[in-house]
Amino acid sequence: MPRRKSLLIGINYTGSDNELNGCHQDVDNVAEFLKYRGYQDTPQDQVVLRDDLDAEYAPTGHNILAAMDWLVSEEHTTCFFHYSGHGGQIDDPSGKRPSGLLDTIVPVNYQDNGMIDSDMLHKHLVSKLPPTSTLFLILDCCHSGSSLELPFVYRSDDDSNVHKLDGYQAGIALLEEAKELVIGGSSLDREAQARELYAGATSFFRNEETSADAQINGVSEGAMSWAFLESTKTNPDPTYKESLHMTRALLKASEYTQVPQLCVGRELDLNQPLIL
Repeated sequence: MPRRKSLLIGINYTGSDNELNGCHQDVDNVAEFLKYRGYQDTPQDQVVLRDDLDAEYAPTGHNILAAMDWLVSEEHTTCFFHYSGHGGQIDDPSGKRPSGLLDTIVPVNYQDNGMIDSDMLHKHLVSKLPPTSTLFLILDCCHSGSSLELPFVYRSDDDSNVHKLDGYQAGIALLEEAKELVIGGSSLDREAQARELYAGATSFFRNEETSADAQINGVSEGAMSWAFLESTKTNPDPTYKESLHMTRALLKASEYTQVPQLCVGRELDLNQPLIL
């Protein structure tokens, strides 16, 4: 069995104007889920970054990037990454994205050191992932649907149908630029291997319609994280298609506006079992 490693990040931005409430709880919930799935919670196998921990484990930009590098540093490893916090967008200096924007995740010290954009996420996660390892990510934040800009994007509708969205060109363009993103370069074959990403899309701003926080049994949690984990209780071994649909159905039934997407590095048979 391959080694399993996990990186869990939860940022509440306590005391800021954009404070969240459920991101630390998300980390606790995901850690419990991973333990049930056979992941170890030792320091050698799991890193947790939260803004209620000591500076060594604070979710600063530096610590997040260093932890990402650690996560994907070994061959023959199943890597799991969960981020719960704010997402944002910044101008794309290259001018190559049709939207003119780069999606970002938001470290706790973003006001001093900036955000982590999709180019940096790709460089530190996808480009450095060994060919014999796999990476599964859950991003519970706004503007996360194209954070890694992988070529194939799938979304479920209300009738259990799954549609492939037009993410191909942006993903292929980024793959073609991979050698510019990583010192030493990397091959297209390596980049195009399967990379799974669950992403929920909400607004950066925390209002009643698009809040990243959900109230589940009186406890604040991220709506996307809650729905994904809750779906595995109903069906512990779903296919990719079933997982997409169940997660969307739970969000809609609870009147949350997020729409889960699955982004991968190759065209995927959605009837295959979901691999974590």
